[in-house]
Amino acid sequence: MRRSLVLAFASALSTATAQVYQGFNYGSVDANNAPMTQQDYENQFNTAKRLQGTSGFFTSARLFTTIQAGTTNSPIEAIPAAIATNTKLLLGIFLSSTDEAFNNEQTALRSAIGQYGPAFVELVIGISVGSEDLYRISPTGIENMSNPGEGPDAVVRRINAVRATIAGTAMSEKPVGHVDTWTAFVNSSNSAVIDACDFIGTDAYPYYQNTQANSIENGAALFFDAYNATVAVSRGKPVWITETGWPVSGPTQNQAVPSLANAQTYWDQVGCRVFGQVPTFWYTFRDAYPNTPSPSFGVVGSFLSAKPLYDLSCSGDSSAASSPASSAPLSSRATGSSSQPTGPEVSTTLPSGPATTAPSVTPSIPNTVPAVDTVMIYTTLATRPVTYTSGTETMTSMTTSPAVVTSTHGNTLATVASAPTHPSPSSPAKSCPTDLSGDFEFPHLIVPVDQSHPDTAANTGFNGHFSPTISTIFNFDLPSSLEGRTCSLVFLFPQRESLQTSNYTLSGTGGINVTRLLAPADSATTYNNQPAVNVTVGAIPDLQAGTSYTLGTGGCFVGTRIGYKVSATGSLDLNYFQDYHPAPIGLYITVC
Repeated sequence: MRRSLVLAFASALSTATAQVYQGFNYGSVDANNAPMTQQDYENQFNTAKRLQGTSGFFTSARLFTTIQAGTTNSPIEAIPAAIATNTKLLLGIFLSSTDEAFNNEQTALRSAIGQYGPAFVELVIGISVGSEDLYRISPTGIENMSNPGEGPDAVVRRINAVRATIAGTAMSEKPVGHVDTWTAFVNSSNSAVIDACDFIGTDAYPYYQNTQANSIENGAALFFDAYNATVAVSRGKPVWITETGWPVSGPTQNQAVPSLANAQTYWDQVGCRVFGQVPTFWYTFRDAYPNTPSPSFGVVGSFLSAKPLYDLSCSGDSSAASSPASSAPLSSRATGSSSQPTGPEVSTTLPSGPATTAPSVTPSIPNTVPAVDTVMIYTTLATRPVTYTSGTETMTSMTTSPAVVTSTHGNTLATVASAPTHPSPSSPAKSCPTDLSGDFEFPHLIVPVDQSHPDTAANTGFNGHFSPTISTIFNFDLPSSLEGRTCSLVFLFPQRESLQTSNYTLSGTGGINVTRLLAPADSATTYNNQPAVNVTVGAIPDLQAGTSYTLGTGGCFVGTRIGYKVSATGSLDLNYFQDYHPAPIGLYITVC
């Protein structure tokens, strides 16, 4: 099994107010488009709580609309069903291309608050304004005929309108957010939506990622890559998992084969890693009544039964891929989210039993999640840069004695040397691994700056680009839990044929020069306003594929955000997609 870097979620949750909700998605109609009734919802909510193997922890429901199917603007009958069964609700406000339809959603929400009062309000955990609207107007969404959709400005306007609707009501402090695909959130043109949200709901389906290696063996890795990418752009906002799952039947998508066995594997390797750790709404509880759609994702079949189609006990292998990064806790409305979030306290295992830090925390499935190997140090992104605080230098440059490092494949030696910026210590720190077999830190912001377009902000991306005119700045967040440990700044450059989910273009000859900046970058950083250089960390005079390089080693620079700039030397022009799975490429900090 590949040793992965994993982050435990429990310490990222507020011990006072955060709850970790577990539930399913519920539509407003059945597979024949017949409206769901209050009794239908009650039957499903109660059955979900009794699902064999789940210890009764699926007590929440995500809705897509507030309007009862078949009516113009009457409140959805899932609301009285939730009151009758004590089911928590993530409300959904459906967005469309007409103001009239949106106004009907608003009317239904106002009516529900007035009609059902505190019994309804106390069950609401949040309001999602829209679902995959940004995706549906993307090229992929249009290609898949997913219209209508909404642009970011329209989604922000609708979010603000919902806030105005609930202002002055008992619902006024409920968090308001948006649900969309992870690809929509990492698109920088949609960043205004993230800014407008109190929380983010992300949908990720490796089954549908049919342009990638998306077999079930790679499903968990694709999911956690998607979730972590969303956390990296979340500006410290809580990131909930609002849709994910693997179909039990239907067509094959590239390498993704629907089957009961594969749905079981995905549940074990994804669901059992996140249940009790981050609010999660699985897709889906039941979608095969009265007819079976294609594909079908339901954990129960046509007959409503507490006996699922496959084992939900989380007794299988859940350690095949890295787990999600931490996101900020949700405690009512998000406030002060533009400041840098505190790094979570790190643990080397996921919790094995119910969360007990506060009475309000929903427990995870007890004693079923196996321990994992190591811990991923992966925190969230703040909306404004954190001022660099000088102090004792902990990421020291290499001494004048050349350092010898092994290649990615373990059969090539490369020598990298740079002039020291401090007196050499009498006992130089031992370098951490030049691979990702142990703990490591992934950059949380990657920003290119272009001398030929000095006032253009490229915004955050996923590519490192080093050329005669383009440099790239990488931000790293080192939590205080690394105090006393050793960190190495490494650059990993594998052979192209070993890459599966990444690629690069390379021309010219030369190497790279790496400097630490006086402050980190942000999404508005340009060549002309980039932070000044603080110190040179190291250099690779002749960059060669198939080689791993250590640029500097020392104590971890904890409790702050650090910006490193990588520039090309000579005529080198390298452009690559930064990726750590399965063949790592790019700039990382390894920890030992």
